Amino acid sequence: MSHKPLTGRRVIELGTMIAAPFATHILSQLGAEIVKVEPLTGDTTRALVRGGPSGTFIAYNHGKKSLAIDLTSAEGREVFHKLAATADVVIHNLSPAATQKLGITAEDLAKDNPNLIYCHIRGYSEGPQHDDLATNPVAEAATGVMDDNRIDGRPSRLGPSYHDQFAGAYAVIRVLSTLLNPAPTAEERYIEIGLYETGLHIASRDLAGVQLKTQLLGRPEKEAGGEFAMPGYGAYQTEDGRWIYLLVLTDAHWRKLSQGLSMPEADDKDLVGLRERKKQRERVEAAVRRAIGGLTFEVAVEKLKKAGVGYTEVLPLERVLEAPQARHPGKLRSLEFGGLAFDVPEFPGDGTVDAGEAPPYLGQHTVEILSQLGFDERACAHLVETHAVSVPEERDHVWAPKR
Repeated sequence: MSHKPLTGRRVIELGTMIAAPFATHILSQLGAEIVKVEPLTGDTTRALVRGGPSGTFIAYNHGKKSLAIDLTSAEGREVFHKLAATADVVIHNLSPAATQKLGITAEDLAKDNPNLIYCHIRGYSEGPQHDDLATNPVAEAATGVMDDNRIDGRPSRLGPSYHDQFAGAYAVIRVLSTLLNPAPTAEERYIEIGLYETGLHIASRDLAGVQLKTQLLGRPEKEAGGEFAMPGYGAYQTEDGRWIYLLVLTDAHWRKLSQGLSMPEADDKDLVGLRERKKQRERVEAAVRRAIGGLTFEVAVEKLKKAGVGYTEVLPLERVLEAPQARHPGKLRSLEFGGLAFDVPEFPGDGTVDAGEAPPYLGQHTVEILSQLGFDERACAHLVETHAVSVPEERDHVWAPKR
C-alpha cells in the first residue's frame, strides 16, 4: 500500500455537481477523510439519471462519508458547527448568498475552529463581480473559449465541464500549499477560487498570443490551433470507417508519414518544409485523407507503426476502457454501487490502487459521525426524528428499472 500524505486529515465538503466534489475526490485519493455534508435531498448529482446517481457522482464521490444535515434548522447547524471544530479543511461551492444565509462563512466557522482552512469555489473571486453567479459555461463564455468553439457558427460550450474540474484542481493546490505552511495567517487560511479566474488562467496562452499578434501585425489575430496550423495533424478516416489521429508536427514526421504510406507526395520537394506545406494546406490535407482512406484500420496501423509515426485511434466512450493501456494494473478502481459494477479511472501518478469504498448512500455515515461528535444514541434518534439529519432510506433500487 502506497503512502497517503493526508492520512489523518479531515476535510468537510459542502459540494454539489462537480467543482468541490472533484477537489475533495483528489484529496481523498491523497489519504484525507472526506465528510460529504449533504442536504436531506442529497447532492444534485444523486438524481440525474433515471432517478438515481449520475456518472459524476460515481466517479468523484467514492470513498467519502455522507452526513445528511438540514442546515436551515438550528439543530442541523449545531451539528455542522461541531463537525467543523474537528476538521482541517472545509471546501464548498455554494453560492455567496447561500453561504451567508446558512451561516457558514469563513468568519462563522473560524469561531468554531480558528485553524480551519476554508476554501470557497465560487463564480468570481475578488472584483466588481465578486457576488455574481457563474457556472462552467459562463466561465467559458467570459474567457474566450466559447467564441473559439463554434458549431454551425454558434458559440457553444465544450461539453465536459473542464473549468469546474480545473477549479477543483486549483483548490487542491492552494489547500496543499496552506497545509505546508507551518504558521498560516487567517488571510492565508481563507482561499477563494473563481471559475472566471480559473478560465482566465487556462486561457493565458491564447490571451498572450492575441496581444502578441496585435502588436506585431497591428490587428488582433488568434494563434491557430495545432490541427489548423500543421497540415496532416488531426483525425482521418480509414477505409473501414474508423478514425485515426495522426501526430504530424515536424518535417521529420511528414517524411515518415509520406514514405511509410507510400504517398506520391513523399518525393515532392515543394512539401519538404512546414512553411511550404502550410501554403498548400488543402493539397496536403487531401493527400493524407486519400492515403488513410485507402487503407483499412489494421493495415494503416501496421504501416504507421513500421514508419514510426505517432497515432492513436479516436475512440467512442464505450470502448475507451477496453484498451490494454487502460486495463493495465493501477489504472482503474473497481466499484459496486446500487447493484451495478463500475470501473472508475484512478487518480494518476501513483500506479497502485487500494481497495476503495463505493460512493456512499445519502446519510450512510450520519450516525457514525454524530457519535464521534459526542451525540449519544438518544440524541441521534432525536435528530433523525426531527429531520435535522437523515439516515439512508430502505430502497428496492437506486435507479428506475429498465423499460
